[in-house]
Amino acid sequence: MMLRIAVVQSNFVVGDFQGNAEKIIQAARHAHAQGAQLVVTPELALTGYAAEDLYHRPGFLRDCQQALMDIADAIKPCKGLHVVVGYPRLTQRGGRSRHMLQPAASNAAAVLCEGEVVAHYDKWSLPNYQVFDERRYFEAGTEPCVFSVAGVRVGLLICEDAWVDGPAEASVASGAELLVVINASPFHMGKSIEREEVMSERVAKAGVPLLYAHLIGGQDDVVFEGRSFAMNALGETQVRAPAFQECLPFWDYSSGAWQGELTPIDSLLSDLWQTLVLGTRDYVTKNGFPSVVLGLSGGIDSALVLAVAVDALGPDRVRTVMMPSPYTADISWLDAREMATRLGVRYDELDIKPHFETFLSSLSHEFAGLAQDATEENLQARIRGTLLMALSNKHGSLVLTTGNKSEMATGYCTLYGDMAGGFAVIKDVVKTRVFELARWRNANDPFGRGKEPIPERIITRPPSAELRAEQTDQDSLPPYEVLDAIVALYVEDDCSPQEIVAAGFPAGDVELVVRLIRLNEYKRRQAPIGVRVTRRSFGKDWRYPITNRYRPAA
Repeated sequence: MMLRIAVVQSNFVVGDFQGNAEKIIQAARHAHAQGAQLVVTPELALTGYAAEDLYHRPGFLRDCQQALMDIADAIKPCKGLHVVVGYPRLTQRGGRSRHMLQPAASNAAAVLCEGEVVAHYDKWSLPNYQVFDERRYFEAGTEPCVFSVAGVRVGLLICEDAWVDGPAEASVASGAELLVVINASPFHMGKSIEREEVMSERVAKAGVPLLYAHLIGGQDDVVFEGRSFAMNALGETQVRAPAFQECLPFWDYSSGAWQGELTPIDSLLSDLWQTLVLGTRDYVTKNGFPSVVLGLSGGIDSALVLAVAVDALGPDRVRTVMMPSPYTADISWLDAREMATRLGVRYDELDIKPHFETFLSSLSHEFAGLAQDATEENLQARIRGTLLMALSNKHGSLVLTTGNKSEMATGYCTLYGDMAGGFAVIKDVVKTRVFELARWRNANDPFGRGKEPIPERIITRPPSAELRAEQTDQDSLPPYEVLDAIVALYVEDDCSPQEIVAAGFPAGDVELVVRLIRLNEYKRRQAPIGVRVTRRSFGKDWRYPITNRYRPAA
């Protein structure tokens, strides 16, 4: 017998019960009309992922329960249709004191059929690593859930449950012939391939086929790329949904095999670009900002952020401002104007020289007899930050900052200057990857905004903050190829300085970079959030104390 399954790979919004429920209802009705017997939504689809401390609010959980009942009632006429809905299920502690931040819900899946909740499953394995903090919010389940649809015994799992042995084994022991895993698994580079490799191992151990239903969309600093898939009992991926787009794929399951579309996995740089675009678009639009504004310097970082912003929002919602200082090179003006013209965005120039001179005059008594240093450089950056925030206040535009991960790691950025803004698009992208992405975007036009948006000279000229005469980034930092490798080993892989030196990196460079990372924690704590694209971003992944005296030996 054939089982037709529809996967609701949708962009759910945190807290939008009405909108999320309506998406599920419409998908279920359409799927039923197309002959589907089972509809599967992602993890916590009804609330959006993740609602964080909203899960501690009794009213939020009660409203969610009502939305679930609304879905059940709306699809009651869909005879025989089973719909799996991810949601937080109220537990026995639902009436706890509001002053006690204890879990009052489980991370659950409800199976709806003809107006009733016919089964439910509570997630067993609650992750507490990387960006996950589920033990703060949920109680763990202990029982498997197996239900029958069209003669097939389906075992439910939720995300992390499929990365460990116990829950799948319990489902199969309870008679499951097919595992259905609902997920909200944040993107990082290489994660799509990693997921399928792990699920293939799960299938090999469990001995039954598997369907993986995944979320899509941006939520604050994390992005979910979709790319739902299903495997046969040999662990071979036979069907796969597109990435970075909402869809409702229909997959037919019969005798352990799947029929349907098998969308290929794109290149790493393509995935990275799509992640930055989706994360930026969803942050801006879900939070109701009409437009964005950024400082366009003629350098590679602001050029890349501009290209991402236009792909995400279109040129009409993006404004650029060039703010030259006494040290801005003529080619920076020319390149900034050229790029703005290529992408068709609004371009304005605000000269900061008069403001800079006023500040220096006001501070002349304090600075008398002292040599110029980073103070004068930071003044320029802070003037620019003030102007951008003024434009944001007046026009309601969100300021996009343009700093990259290499700068965030080492503190090569100015508090209340180039760090001033609401969203840091490339915060988790190291400088070497910035150049790779710029070249990739010049060779590709995934959103039809125009090829080669970034003038070649922006990519090839030596990077410089242009805050003093003859300045280049490499005056203060190791070469980016070395710097970025050290950052990856220390930040993302938790390698010690000794291990990094043993890997072949100069001891002086390692000591400098590790020291800068430690010293600039206070800056990062005040930075705007940005799109997470690595295993360890400077956000929820990285929780180091600002005040500490631990000094790793070099």
